Amino acid sequence: MSNAFPASPPHASHPDAAAKPATRPLLGTLDIMALVVGIVIGAGIFSAPSLVAMHAGSPAAMMMAWIVGGMISVAGALCYAELASTYPHAGGDYHYLRRAFGARLSFLFAWARLTVIPTGSIALLGYIFGDYASQIVNLGPASPAIYAAAIIVVLTLVNVAGLSTGKWTQNLLTALEVGGVVLIIAVGLLFAPDAAPAAPAAPASGAANWGLVLIFVMLTYGGWNEAAYISAEASGQGRTLPRALFWSLALITVLYLLVNLAYLNVLGQDGMGASSAVAADMMRRALGEPGAQLIALLIAISALTSANATILTAARTTYAFGQDTPAFSMLAKWHPQWNTPVNALWVQAAISLALVALGAFTRSGFATMVEYTAPVFWLFFVLSGVALFVLRRKDPGADRPFRVPLYPLTPLLFIATSGYLFYASLRHTGVGALVGVAVLGVGALLMLAQPRSGTPPAS
Repeated sequence: MSNAFPASPPHASHPDAAAKPATRPLLGTLDIMALVVGIVIGAGIFSAPSLVAMHAGSPAAMMMAWIVGGMISVAGALCYAELASTYPHAGGDYHYLRRAFGARLSFLFAWARLTVIPTGSIALLGYIFGDYASQIVNLGPASPAIYAAAIIVVLTLVNVAGLSTGKWTQNLLTALEVGGVVLIIAVGLLFAPDAAPAAPAAPASGAANWGLVLIFVMLTYGGWNEAAYISAEASGQGRTLPRALFWSLALITVLYLLVNLAYLNVLGQDGMGASSAVAADMMRRALGEPGAQLIALLIAISALTSANATILTAARTTYAFGQDTPAFSMLAKWHPQWNTPVNALWVQAAISLALVALGAFTRSGFATMVEYTAPVFWLFFVLSGVALFVLRRKDPGADRPFRVPLYPLTPLLFIATSGYLFYASLRHTGVGALVGVAVLGVGALLMLAQPRSGTPPAS
């Protein structure tokens, strides 16, 4: 018998659960790579490099930071590749935490996924799209919020229509996004103005500055873990997901290095550090105002790409949560023809729209959503890394198609860096972080009401 659970395990609260359709392996390596690249290469690479340049001591240190960020991300991806290939399931982290720690902690994670992490990211990406789309066609004072709400509804409809529709939309958007990044690289490296400034070294940085550099770099690399939520839909008997994660992050690291070289070539490190919109400033200097308009369009496409991928993957956790929690059983509806968790997608959309409304009320949607999601995100990364050790001990006989190399050093590196970033996200963020932690606290109170039982039996 396979170590993976059925996608729709029977529960007392679901008398017809045995008749529910199972998820099907419809996604190949390129499909998963499109999801990972589409999520990770978002608006961060068009803004975070200026903050990295500001706090790095030299161009060489700045470039090394992006290499280190890629290495840390690969370490985490290797841990997730073992978990996902050993226990393929639509619930991703939720399923691993449930097997490792039981129903209560997995309930808290599912609550965080439903109310904070991906829903906050979807709202954040909606605002990025709205901000830059408004530079092309402005809809008035509420233009960013209107665009944000519109794309959440439209992309949810696309994903409700079926996995095939969602994946082909994602593949197309990712191709446009990567093509745009390659355009930036070409402009910055091949068509820089003759009078491009040199890159003088900034003041020497200390340990605190390196900590800030790592926060900004890792924020830009974030999102690759969403591939775990489609592990049950990956073809290749456990080999496709590890391969897709590795090659995706290798491609992303190379693109990030080249993009930063392009910025550095045109603006210099001081110019990068002084810029609030480094990509737009680079394109404006190289190509004039049409270049700045082009980058606005590119960033809007990037946000659209990441939002679609997040909507597709995030609803899988909510679906798995509904399977395991009778009070939320309405979330466990999987459409047999469309191959999508329909109710989970719509509930996710409703919460994301509420967060868009909150951002419109505070008039600082992007910043509020970053603060809201970061601490909770890094906390559960730590716990997922620990789950790898726990499951190796609890389930030593499991068939592991992929084993993380250099165990236990690789997962220990992942846990340590995630723990540091959890601490840093609390230290360096504001009121939004407190709201996110407070929402998690509400989930903790609900968690205490859950039965201790519920850890799935070994297959």
